[in-house]
Amino acid sequence: MQAKDSNPPDGGYGWVVVVSAFMVMGLTAAVLKTFGLFFVEIQQHFDELASTTSWITSVTIVVFHLGAPVASSLCVQYTHRTVVITGGLLAFSGMALGFFGLNMVWLYATTGFLQGLGISFSWTPAISIVSHYFSKKRALANAIASAGECAFAFMFGPFFQWLIGQYGWKGALLIIGGIQLNICVCGVLMRPLASSCFLEASHCETETPPGNGASRTDKEDQSPITPKTFNWMLVRRPEFVLYAIFGILAAMSFFVPPLFLVPLSYSLGIDESWTASLLSILAMVDFGGRLLCGWYANLHVTKTIHLLAMAITLISTSLMLLPLANNYLSLAIFTGFYGFFFGTTVAIHITVLVDVVGMPEFDSALGLFMLIRSTGGFVGPPLAGLIVDMSGDYRAGFYMAGAILVLSAGFLIILDRLQQRKIRGSKIRTKPEKSMLPYPSLHILKHQ
Repeated sequence: MQAKDSNPPDGGYGWVVVVSAFMVMGLTAAVLKTFGLFFVEIQQHFDELASTTSWITSVTIVVFHLGAPVASSLCVQYTHRTVVITGGLLAFSGMALGFFGLNMVWLYATTGFLQGLGISFSWTPAISIVSHYFSKKRALANAIASAGECAFAFMFGPFFQWLIGQYGWKGALLIIGGIQLNICVCGVLMRPLASSCFLEASHCETETPPGNGASRTDKEDQSPITPKTFNWMLVRRPEFVLYAIFGILAAMSFFVPPLFLVPLSYSLGIDESWTASLLSILAMVDFGGRLLCGWYANLHVTKTIHLLAMAITLISTSLMLLPLANNYLSLAIFTGFYGFFFGTTVAIHITVLVDVVGMPEFDSALGLFMLIRSTGGFVGPPLAGLIVDMSGDYRAGFYMAGAILVLSAGFLIILDRLQQRKIRGSKIRTKPEKSMLPYPSLHILKHQ
């Protein structure tokens, strides 16, 4: 059954899609986010360095990003539903095969490559279809969907710790893979509203960000054409390039704290049970940050790019302060600050991407953005691991992440200035058209 609505419903069955995306976020991104619990276990089992072990996460992250344009293209050719179901099967395969744990290369190929591809094929279409179902409430819908990541991470922290204790890290991987099969169920619920528009392509309307002034007729003319092909030429647009550079730098930093938070707590002598609770705290405040920021962004009081720049600045400050912690309480407090501001960032960064490129180009932009951002996710954890190995202190990884985030905020500022300059330039070009007379004096004489 396919939806026939010519406009995004901004509700109705769209909320079923949001709940499904909420579940997909939890069964993909939350698993990746809490994989730090396996870090020490795998490192000790194979007696490897931190930098070597961190390549498992790096491979997962880079394949997750590299698979995004492929997933976006498949969504255009088939449906979001089909791609999500395929992703669920791939994610399960990666974890189930990782159960054998033959060596590090085997884990790179299974828990790294297959799991990353499964996450990409599930996450990308899930977040994309939410944006197609909503226009006015897009920021709130995206925030709720993305909150599934931290809601599940809140539960996965102690649950994964228990699984590892009961069944070992190999048995835990197999059980988690079985749980990820529920992604397929979520995919079935994702009614292909957008894809049905592309196939029927007669009266479908592609939404653009609120307040951009585009006419309904223009949007109707664009929608049957632009979604049919993947637009690689977005890399020529300065605004998209600047946002992609921000994405690279942000990805270099975002995956470092969850990876090294557990080892850092161990180095401070914190008990394992308390360490697992840190991940739960991180997930809980992350959840609150996403919903609060999504609600505020939906009010359209502040530009989303300004909110994003402020959130990035506050995250970097939190990461710089986090290494100062010397006991569980102080570590939990700084972790809470980091988690809250991280949540505000994730809640709106997809909405900012829509504002940068427009809804007609969103599917292509999302795939390209993830592809380009993959370089940051690929380099970040190993670089942090190398710095940790050289310094002999896990705190160094947090300092690196905070410094890089400061740099990424600079590109958001440049992007905002460029957009403002273009808006002013367009106003200046259209101003003379308001008056047919070139000189003010003649305009006055005419009325006299």
